[in-house]
Amino acid sequence: MSALRMLAAAVLLACLAPAFAQTQTPPIEQQMTPAEFKAAGLDKLTPDELARLNAWLGRTISQQSDKAAAQATELVKQENRGFFHFGEDKSIDAHLVGEFRGFAKGQTYTLDNGQVWRQTDDAELAGVRLTNPDIDIKPAMLSNTWYMKVGKYNTRAQVKRIK
Repeated sequence: MSALRMLAAAVLLACLAPAFAQTQTPPIEQQMTPAEFKAAGLDKLTPDELARLNAWLGRTISQQSDKAAAQATELVKQENRGFFHFGEDKSIDAHLVGEFRGFAKGQTYTLDNGQVWRQTDDAELAGVRLTNPDIDIKPAMLSNTWYMKVGKYNTRAQVKRIK
């Protein structure tokens, strides 16, 4: 599934979850066949006990729906960081897989978390050779622009996530 489709699905799920949660859950006696209702022993409950059970089920379903929507939204955010800016300023900390030989426009960088980034600017860091260095990728304040630093060096390269 493409990143854009996953983001759209998460946004849709996050928007629909409150609507589902607000929809009254049908009473349990309407969700079960009369035979299932009797086999579960629920026919022995008083009307007050049955009402309390239905209220508890409604709350539980609502809480679980909210929790599932929040988890789905967070998963989509984590999977798609770098493709989209979610208003977070938290950096992506990882390691470059293999050897780093400096920055160069068009160069691709594969991280140990599976992400692949391409350099989009002319930044250079000549004469550097590092194996599996620490990588720090931070978003710009107001745009979907990302900057990568390698190891202890302060030179930043503008990058775009491609995978």
